[in-house]
Amino acid sequence: MDTEGVTGLSFDHETLPQRVALERGGAASRVAGEVARLGAQRIMVIASDSGPTLDSQPTLDSEPTLDSEPTLDSQPTLVDRVTSGLPVALRWREVRQHVPVELAERARAAAAQAAVDVIVTIGGGSTTGLGKAVAMTSGLPIVAVPTTYAGSEATPVWGLTEGRVKRTGVDPRVLPVAVVYDSELSTSLPVDLSVASGLNALAHCVDSLWAPHADPINRALGLEAARALAEGLPLVVDDPTGAPGRDQALYGCYLAAVAFASAGSGMHHKICHVLGGAYDLPHAQTHAIVLPHVLAHNAPAVPLLAARLAAALGQPVADARTGPVAAVDALAALYDRLEAPRALRDHGLAEGDLPDAVERCLPAIPESNPAPVTTESVSELLHAAWAGLPATARSDR
Repeated sequence: MDTEGVTGLSFDHETLPQRVALERGGAASRVAGEVARLGAQRIMVIASDSGPTLDSQPTLDSEPTLDSEPTLDSQPTLVDRVTSGLPVALRWREVRQHVPVELAERARAAAAQAAVDVIVTIGGGSTTGLGKAVAMTSGLPIVAVPTTYAGSEATPVWGLTEGRVKRTGVDPRVLPVAVVYDSELSTSLPVDLSVASGLNALAHCVDSLWAPHADPINRALGLEAARALAEGLPLVVDDPTGAPGRDQALYGCYLAAVAFASAGSGMHHKICHVLGGAYDLPHAQTHAIVLPHVLAHNAPAVPLLAARLAAALGQPVADARTGPVAAVDALAALYDRLEAPRALRDHGLAEGDLPDAVERCLPAIPESNPAPVTTESVSELLHAAWAGLPATARSDR
């Protein structure tokens, strides 16, 4: 692989088959159209009662209901609005982050019992992830309706957690056949979670620059996604219910996910999957916090790519040799603008867990990572992320 993307254009790139629609206010009609196109008659709807935009927390009502009417209250819920008039055979409400294996098995059994023929997921990455777990063993098609910027809906990547270990893999059966984006559905996502989720999407962009299967196409997608996210997320902070910021963020998160699906998991995602599975840390915040430190670790080894990222984030440089510092500084400025999360210690990771975390992360990081990875460098990175220290690009790695 040409890590810097400048010496040749010999590569293999696979474009994934998927229908994608983005229309503000159009979720219900678009989902109905996809269900009709598939000829589905018995739908499994996966969405958390606690709020489809907040599915990182377990729901209070964890029991599935078969062929039942919504029971939340007399007012139509987001899920009601999206699925109104559709043949819902199973409404699954239990959603948890990192998709525990035992939860996946319960959902699979319920889907088989209800004889469903399509899965509609409404929510964030945890909701989509559970739908993927069901699809992986059943072969059922998924229509994904994201309400965050997680990006799972655009990848064939699945993740399951068992015994404090999060396993991930690639399976074409888990790629949703259709994705319906509607920025109205994300307006109830609080600003702080919107920021964390959007920075999780930005991590897809950054990892795609040097992940094991990075190529010029997914780099181009990732850099355009970074530009859109850097433009859209501040607008979301300034006007949480406005269309421009939410639309740009959804556009950016989709491109970022497509880039990531092609490039694969790099250092950043491998570390975050270890931390999430082993210590049950919140997914989006963990990705947001770790990202600046991985960028600072790798950028000096790929100055040209770093310069391109700096430009995408709004800080172009005249000399590519200054790219690493410019990229890290541009990301830091964006984090300041967004008041982004900074420290893993604020989200449940104990300082005493760091040595164990280092040992778990080291074997997971790809050998193709552009900068050398050592026990010392990973320990330094995780400690800085734990404490919320500023990320600094160093040239001595």
